[in-house]
Amino acid sequence: MPVPESMGAESSMLKAALPESMRAVAITQPGGPEVLQLVQEPVPVPVAGEVLIEVVAAGVNRPDVAQRQGTYPPPPGASPLPGLEVSGTIVAVGEGVPREVLGEKVCALVQGGGYADYVVTPYAQCFPVPPGLSFEDAAALPETLMTVWHNLFERAYVAEGDSVLIHGGTSGIGTTAITLCRLFGITSIVTCGSGEKCRAATEWGASYAINYRETDFVEEVKRITGGAGVTAVLDMVGGAYLPRNLACLADDGRHVSIAVLGGAKAEIFIPQIMMRRLTLTGSTLRARSAEFKGALAEEIRSTAWPLVIDGELRPAMDKVFPLAEAAAAHARMEAGDHMGKIVLKVR
Repeated sequence: MPVPESMGAESSMLKAALPESMRAVAITQPGGPEVLQLVQEPVPVPVAGEVLIEVVAAGVNRPDVAQRQGTYPPPPGASPLPGLEVSGTIVAVGEGVPREVLGEKVCALVQGGGYADYVVTPYAQCFPVPPGLSFEDAAALPETLMTVWHNLFERAYVAEGDSVLIHGGTSGIGTTAITLCRLFGITSIVTCGSGEKCRAATEWGASYAINYRETDFVEEVKRITGGAGVTAVLDMVGGAYLPRNLACLADDGRHVSIAVLGGAKAEIFIPQIMMRRLTLTGSTLRARSAEFKGALAEEIRSTAWPLVIDGELRPAMDKVFPLAEAAAAHARMEAGDHMGKIVLKVR
């Protein structure tokens, strides 16, 4: 969905239909879920290349929790409000975006501000919501799909026939990775914290699920792969997991870090990386440029989004909370009991 040529210099704001203020969830100070409060904020105005989305649902993600805790501040120029993915209807456009897109049902990656009645984002970061896909399900896709696609397929460059170790198998990231691996012919080995979660992961399509509380995942990966190891590791834990992850890799394997829930530092044996030709990489998505995100969205629209349109790619859903209960949604995520995506229902 690239931005078409400009249809006029003026911003197409539907003044008569839009209020001046809106409900939004604000982080009143760094802290626990209770610091999330419903407030009134001005409705944002789209600038060149942007659209204004009337939000129906918003995804809840780990970066939102980290931002609330004060450990993951928004990049310069981004909204201080939490929320990185939404679904809804385009109700206004900025310069360079044609009025013909008004009324389109979309889901989108946003720079922040998704926990609100309205949010702005570049039109290039929007995906069409096909018939049969609910707004709640649509809101659960953009952030995790873009994160997993970039890190698994572009940074670890996995392909059909490869194998991947995925930590946090029942998280939003984990379930998305499971689905993409299943659809693209990749063996997925996931770790989970309970037998119930392991069963859920295999029901969603994981090739193997390891209960890390009962089994050494390094030894189990060796057993599953016949000692060969996996092509890649998608890791959100960090810390002490890093050297153990490297032991799970096959020669020439790739390790991709996307979060550090278990610690930001690790000790590794560098000669192992040299002798086995391992690659350590990683990324964060929020701080990347709009141009990068637009290009990534365009790639996904041509590769993975047709599977969404066909109904083959759907998010694993956990629970939907009203916007006013954002604190409860964050508490559920922090407790670690969720399986799949948590979403806020805005309207």
